[in-house]
Amino acid sequence: MLFVKDMFVLLVAVEALLIMLLEMFGTQTKMARKAFDLSKGYLATKEAKSSMANQGLYNGFIGVGLLYARYGLSGGASYHVQILFVGFVVLAAAFGSLTANKKIIFTQGSPAIVALFMLIFVH
Repeated sequence: MLFVKDMFVLLVAVEALLIMLLEMFGTQTKMARKAFDLSKGYLATKEAKSSMANQGLYNGFIGVGLLYARYGLSGGASYHVQILFVGFVVLAAAFGSLTANKKIIFTQGSPAIVALFMLIFVH
């Protein structure tokens, strides 16, 4: 079970880093339009590009933070920082599903919810 827990934490980190790449560098792609359910015209605006790049940067922080927590820290510090960053993803997914797109709770939230559950209950 510890291996599965680690895989879910890793999945959340990698997903955050992939979202970062899409938001920062891939806003003009068909994949971004589909993933974020936004029009090509909107994503081409300066304001959207800037906003998406900023969101991407924060997703990158989450991904790197989780990787550092899991592989750069040990013991209680590792555990608590993983809880913190996975918790951030759960909260962001819940907020995003309420304010932006309901599918966020499934696409970004589901792996994070499972990871958080496993972090709390699997030792």
